[in-house]
Amino acid sequence: MLLSIQSVDFYILDFLQTMARSPFWDKFFATFTTFGDPVMILCYCALLIVLQKTRKDGVMVLSGCLTGLAIGNGLLKLLIRRDRPCWIRPEIELLVKNPTDYSFPSGHTMHIAILSVILIYRHPKLAYGLIPLTLLMAYSRMYLYVHFPSDVLAGLVLGIGIGLLTCWWFPKAEKKFSGRKALPEN
Repeated sequence: MLLSIQSVDFYILDFLQTMARSPFWDKFFATFTTFGDPVMILCYCALLIVLQKTRKDGVMVLSGCLTGLAIGNGLLKLLIRRDRPCWIRPEIELLVKNPTDYSFPSGHTMHIAILSVILIYRHPKLAYGLIPLTLLMAYSRMYLYVHFPSDVLAGLVLGIGIGLLTCWWFPKAEKKFSGRKALPEN
């Protein structure tokens, strides 16, 4: 079963390499994908937390992303240990630095999905911008040959799930600790 999935994964990746590549998109995706780096996600959280009006958003996104980091990077990547496509086919020229951690699930996709779900839950109008950005991030990971499509799909599903769980859990936790000063509402 895994070999069939990987066969389909490589078919899609190879199609992207032969049909979708261009100098413009190479530069665009090599730059764009950096906005999903874990350090950048932490910067977004810090910015949201620093601004009083978005403090609760920032704490929620940080909680969700730390959960994603523990589950995705701390557990699944180490348990599954799936090689990245660029490790299996090193002849493909990478446009970004060769990642050193395992492939499954896509952390960039997972974290941007967590951030997007939480912010869309809190501010529904943001969906018009965040959904396309999330899908573009997912696509960038395949375009750059650092993730299989199934890694990206798993990152997306996991990110949406953790984002929804955070939106469900956070008000309950806040209510439980309501004796302490609550975070300001937006």
